[in-house]
Amino acid sequence: MPDLRPPLYLIGLLVAALGASMTLPMAVDWAAGNGHWGVFASSAVITTLSGGLIALACANGVTRKLTLQQTFLLTTGVWVALPLFAALPFVLGATGASATDAFFEAMSGLTTTGGTVLTGLAGLPDGILLWRGLLQWFGGIGIIVVAMALLPELKVGGMQIFRAEAFDTDKVLPRAAAIAGRIAGIYIGLTGVCALTYLGFGMRPLDAAVHAMTTIATGGFANYDSSFAVFGPAIEWSATLFMLLAALPFVRYVQFLNGEPAPLWRDPQIRAFLLVAATLIGAMTVWRWAVEPGDMSLRETAFNVTSILTGTGYASSNYMLWGALPVAAFFFIGLIGGCAGSTSCSIKIFRYQLLFASIKAHIRRIHQPHGVFAPRYDGRPVGDDVLSSVMSFFVLFIGTLAIVTIGLGTTGLDLLTAVSGAATALANVGPGLGDVIGPAGNFAPLPDAAKWMLSAAMLIGRLEVLAVYVLFVPAFWRA
Repeated sequence: MPDLRPPLYLIGLLVAALGASMTLPMAVDWAAGNGHWGVFASSAVITTLSGGLIALACANGVTRKLTLQQTFLLTTGVWVALPLFAALPFVLGATGASATDAFFEAMSGLTTTGGTVLTGLAGLPDGILLWRGLLQWFGGIGIIVVAMALLPELKVGGMQIFRAEAFDTDKVLPRAAAIAGRIAGIYIGLTGVCALTYLGFGMRPLDAAVHAMTTIATGGFANYDSSFAVFGPAIEWSATLFMLLAALPFVRYVQFLNGEPAPLWRDPQIRAFLLVAATLIGAMTVWRWAVEPGDMSLRETAFNVTSILTGTGYASSNYMLWGALPVAAFFFIGLIGGCAGSTSCSIKIFRYQLLFASIKAHIRRIHQPHGVFAPRYDGRPVGDDVLSSVMSFFVLFIGTLAIVTIGLGTTGLDLLTAVSGAATALANVGPGLGDVIGPAGNFAPLPDAAKWMLSAAMLIGRLEVLAVYVLFVPAFWRA
């Protein structure tokens, strides 16, 4: 059994930092004079003291380097502990949410899933709206750090293929810490530019700030029940652009600012992602025009397709009314995702590229049994360990999708709600399909058991599946 003190120490520090961040919505509510600031003050005290005591109790076990088991525990433990404390303002505050609903909302926020159980959003205190945006913003930068620093080292889901590109000292910056700092600067900068753009096109300051955070985090929390339908065309086009930018690898922005623009243009997953996005938008627009000539809105189609493809989860219209084919297409679009090392989610483009490369090599071996054909990515041979990791990811992802779907079905949900709910939670997309959890609904009507299952699926999906399941393998703890 590994020493739990080092990961608990780091988790305690992060919980304390989360508590300190609650002073921001507290200040907003205090300035607004709505009397809700006390909720965040109480939550901040509880969270900061709890995190501080955990860190203090485990400080004597701090080591310079975590073991493999400790790193996996830290990776998963953070995403369990933070939602528990992040849920406090929802339980104590104006939402009056139950423990189940509060945890669901917090988990959906921190994993940047975007599914919500809250209604009447426009009438909630400004502090609560800001807190929802902050949770997704923290989750967005958090998953970039996990994806770029921890998952490649842990060889999770094929992420090790990006280890050299992300942290090779000769290619980007001298130290991983410097990369993390530069990525954080880019993340903050993109958020600021997005907020100013929204503000320039007519959003009120709070809306601009919150929606900028949830756009760059590809999270999807909005300040209105109708999501982006309340905003104008210029804001929709702006959001589409920033969702695409947030779905690209942030390490490429680091290289670009470092005077190396070539990797940004040559990255095969960036090219593939943009090609897929353009193809889906074009095909969906043409189909809508063919079925109903007066219904060809390129802006509306581009916004909603990009939102689901990147896992953001905004909606500017009820695409359940577009016809059977678009509805089916949106289900599969949500299972694609953006690029590795971005704030986007789901299966991700590079895994499909590796899967197709493996299939292509296998077909060539069938045609030429004596030939030597190795799958290649970006012109380089792909090792068996990477392919094995990717195949394991696909199998576990599909298996988890089936298990969660069956579990949701046992709570009384219809097939469409169960399947799309499992998919949208595991892929961290946000809205599902159907009248209940579709773009015009939310997750509030679901039974508590379903919400706990979906919360678990959000966690599993955000941590690339394998990082969670390995904790339940006895051999892992004996290693």
